[in-house]
Amino acid sequence: MLRARDAMDRAYAQPLDVPALARIAHVSEAHFSRTFRATFGETPHRYLQRRRVERAMFLLRESGRSVTEICFEVGFGSPGTFSRTFHAIVGRSPRTYRKEAAATVVPTCFTMAWTRPSA
Repeated sequence: MLRARDAMDRAYAQPLDVPALARIAHVSEAHFSRTFRATFGETPHRYLQRRRVERAMFLLRESGRSVTEICFEVGFGSPGTFSRTFHAIVGRSPRTYRKEAAATVVPTCFTMAWTRPSA
């Protein structure tokens, strides 16, 4: 499970699916999905989405790239899916998040702790 999770952490922007991750973990797809959720508390798909959103949060705070560019850079296939997933995890849209982050002057370590997605 750790090998698969590490692969997701390294290659979050790549198209990763359960069969590929199960091969990395050397288990069947069904066993992988069940065990991953039991071990890490969320499905492999949700974990990968959260990692992508975490990276997008950093890019929204630290770069001047457009939301659409960031969407594709972190591995989402469409801006609509990105915005919907970002809002579900963070609680606000990417544009709102960027505006709030720009208005707040707080050390990065505190910002990361406060804004870490919980879902």
